[in-house]
Amino acid sequence: MKFIKTHRHTLLMLGFTAVFIGYLTVWMPGPAAGLSLLGVEMGEWFKFLGLGPRRNLFYLPPIVLGLCLALWTMTWPQNNWRAWFMRILAVGVSLLAFPAFEDITNADASVREQYYLRVLLIGLVVIVALLSGLWRPQGKWRRVPWFLMAAVSLIGLVLPTWQYLQIRPYINQVLGVSIGVGVGVWLNGAGFLMIFAVTVLETFVIKRTTSKADI
Repeated sequence: MKFIKTHRHTLLMLGFTAVFIGYLTVWMPGPAAGLSLLGVEMGEWFKFLGLGPRRNLFYLPPIVLGLCLALWTMTWPQNNWRAWFMRILAVGVSLLAFPAFEDITNADASVREQYYLRVLLIGLVVIVALLSGLWRPQGKWRRVPWFLMAAVSLIGLVLPTWQYLQIRPYINQVLGVSIGVGVGVWLNGAGFLMIFAVTVLETFVIKRTTSKADI
């Protein structure tokens, strides 16, 4: 616990970096180079296998990472250009999940509907990034950004990993070989777990200090 508290900033940066690199590295180690998929390719590949809306879970890592980065700036002591740079970076990272233009403008309404939620979530990152520059939580409210970071990082940890493990038997059947778990899945899980641990601890530390101040 003391180690996490002392190295909070470093651990968060390591977590953010692990998630970002994990999304750009192999999630599905196929039997050949052409069948090995990066995290950023997973959702698109499964579109052609008829996975349906559940494939959107593979787009959560950059969206959740963007939310965490934007929320993190609410905890910074100064609302300067570095904070705004981080907010712009948060939006940029979330755009890795933005659908192709031809998909969101498809003449078939049923096709367009598959992308609405993803676009809305990216819009949420933009809104949070803007609000983080306007609202500076004080007192007991200081734990709100940390609590929200913990909640969304848990989503980024659990849902994409769960979806990959659920779809593995189907991939094995389609390819006729046993597919393992790529390094990208591990990096994504480790990164979000690190973020979750730091933010949960910080939430409780702030709660404890504000409670003592009220006595």
